[in-house]
Amino acid sequence: MKNIIYVALAMLVLASCEKPNKIAFIDNGTLINDFQEKKDVEAAFQIKDDAFRKRADSISQAFQAEAQKGQAEAQRLARSNRKKAEELMGGLQQKQQQLQQQMQMEQQQLTKEFQEEIDSVIVHVKDFVKDYGKKNGYNYILGTSDAAATVMYGAEESDLTQTILEALNADYKKE
Repeated sequence: MKNIIYVALAMLVLASCEKPNKIAFIDNGTLINDFQEKKDVEAAFQIKDDAFRKRADSISQAFQAEAQKGQAEAQRLARSNRKKAEELMGGLQQKQQQLQQQMQMEQQQLTKEFQEEIDSVIVHVKDFVKDYGKKNGYNYILGTSDAAATVMYGAEESDLTQTILEALNADYKKE
């Protein structure tokens, strides 16, 4: 009986020595949106997007001028050579479709590149938070956002959003 009491007492002492779980949370939206690397990626994309739009507008204007000349020529030819006028208009329509497809493909490529860069930023943030949690003794760092509120309540002192954001931006500036 004594042994059972000693064993129970020893288990109670060991159980009370366990360190409690250290849990915190972050606001994913704030962390990602306020991260300087993401802002830099967006700024670089905006420059590329503006250049693409200017080029697309220039190509469109040049084609519009060519199309007007072609339509005028087709109207002139329609009186004497209807088949030649139809060929001319068909060629213009085909060129317009090709230009539209080319612009659409370039826009899709630009969007794909942007999404890949944003995905890379998100992976970087996740890895950083994981390392931060390990280095600072956290058992869990939960994420929340307006779209997916996984943390319904958290005490302010458990909110690591600003702390991690500052550390993440400082780490980014070093690179």
